Amino acid sequence: MKIKKKHIQLFIIAGLLLFGGLVVWLWQRNTFSKELLKFEVIAPSEATLGEEITYIVRWKNNSQVRLENAVLFFEYPEGSAVEGSSNLRVTRRLDDIYPGQEETLQFKGRLFGKEGELKEAKATLAYNPKNLHARFEGQTKGTTLIAFVPLSFELDMPSRTESEQQLNFALNYFSNSEYPLADLRIKIEYPDGFGFAQATPQPIGENEWKIGVLNKTQGGRIGVRGKLQGELQEVKIFRASLGSWREGKFTLLKEIARGVEITKPQLQISQLINGDTPSFVQPGDILHYEIFFKNVSERNLENLFLVVALEGIAFDAQTIQTQEGSFQQGDNSIVWEAKNVPRLRFLGKGETGRAEFWVRARDAIEGFDPKDKNLVLRSKILLSDAKEDFEVKVSSRLAAEQRAFYQDEAFGNSGPLPPRAGESTTYTIIWQAKNSFNDVKNAKVKAILPQGVELTGKTFPEGAPLTFDSQSREIVWAAGDLLAGTGTFSNIASVAFQIRFSPSAFQRGSAAQLVGHALITGDDAWTIQTISGIDLPVTTTELNDPSFSQAQGIVQ
Repeated sequence: MKIKKKHIQLFIIAGLLLFGGLVVWLWQRNTFSKELLKFEVIAPSEATLGEEITYIVRWKNNSQVRLENAVLFFEYPEGSAVEGSSNLRVTRRLDDIYPGQEETLQFKGRLFGKEGELKEAKATLAYNPKNLHARFEGQTKGTTLIAFVPLSFELDMPSRTESEQQLNFALNYFSNSEYPLADLRIKIEYPDGFGFAQATPQPIGENEWKIGVLNKTQGGRIGVRGKLQGELQEVKIFRASLGSWREGKFTLLKEIARGVEITKPQLQISQLINGDTPSFVQPGDILHYEIFFKNVSERNLENLFLVVALEGIAFDAQTIQTQEGSFQQGDNSIVWEAKNVPRLRFLGKGETGRAEFWVRARDAIEGFDPKDKNLVLRSKILLSDAKEDFEVKVSSRLAAEQRAFYQDEAFGNSGPLPPRAGESTTYTIIWQAKNSFNDVKNAKVKAILPQGVELTGKTFPEGAPLTFDSQSREIVWAAGDLLAGTGTFSNIASVAFQIRFSPSAFQRGSAAQLVGHALITGDDAWTIQTISGIDLPVTTTELNDPSFSQAQGIVQ
């Protein structure tokens, strides 16, 4: 009996051990660590505002268990734009993920925000390990820095003003973004003590403007007028912000702050150029500068001196003329002394004075480096203890040059020379676009083809963007964007096309026009204005062949 009882005990112990092993085996089989799922978002480290980027979401099952009912949730950073969708949260149902299996998905979008801002994309992967009812989630994220915002946003205002004096300032904005910027708003925060008077264009309320859409190379200017009140030497801060509304949320793109110091007035200084306060001047212009000054203090002022320093390579210092001042060539300054100007010798309370000079803006600069584009003419005025700085932009200059040839290897012209009535002669026309100091966008060259002149369809380069309207007889070359210095200091922009001229009997004995005036237009990216240039028509007596004589151009 004792032996039998012992056998029973051993059998029970063995059963318990077997059951315990089975439990351990089942527990190990049905447990899962989410650390065994490798899950990551691969994002570009940097991006430009509006640039399309690609997020790669990657996962790998490093466990021995199949992952079932998998669902991926991807969330774009706030303020993003997704092609064809307004939803920034994307859901993807996935196939089962087997042990060792690795997969990826891509998500494309565009980032919007201010320069230096970090944008975070998030991803979540939810799943059930096989034979487990528990729901697991893996979470990860990818961060991208907005390294560059191709927007110009500037407050153009004086650094000092007197209390209760009228203050005029402007806010300039310009987009160089490849991607159109929509639903834009600009807001200016005025400091305490600023009394708003008016603004151009008209704001929403007193300090907000709806800009709408800005395409590449588009911009604008907001002018504000008011009065600023404050204590002596107090600094008033003006702040401006530019952003867009997306999905009911405001995304900040640019912000700027400028301080204006309240000063005690003694002298007021103003400047006119050709009787106005232009934002830009044209190359080659003769500029008549007038400097006005007024005694706004409570006492008479005596023995003042006036100095105007001219800065900018676009000043032609050799053309400076002044009647009462003296030009100092070393530092490009003009000095007026009290002994030569009565109003500098004595300026009573409330009295005004004036000085003037003339100078020419260069239309060409020898050795100009296109890196020095966006020229500015700056005048720094010192009147005893009072200082004022003024600057004006210099516009670019566009020119179109058209030439005609008969002897041309590219197209191989044919027909009688001189041209004969009732017969056809082909010519090669070459257009060259020239641009000086600033980048120009959307340049076009246009001309009218006279009756009797037709295009043959041959162009160089082949497929050049050349169009012809048979109704208006206008031929247009879309030259596109021209960098500063194009055709003048650096690269060449040109197109060649062949025409066929069939003179009439009425044209015998005279020269005939082959192409009308060539007009070139484009948008100056620096001064934010449309500029143009024109070249004279080309006739049959004005070919550029080396051995050509005018007699060969008279219609026979």
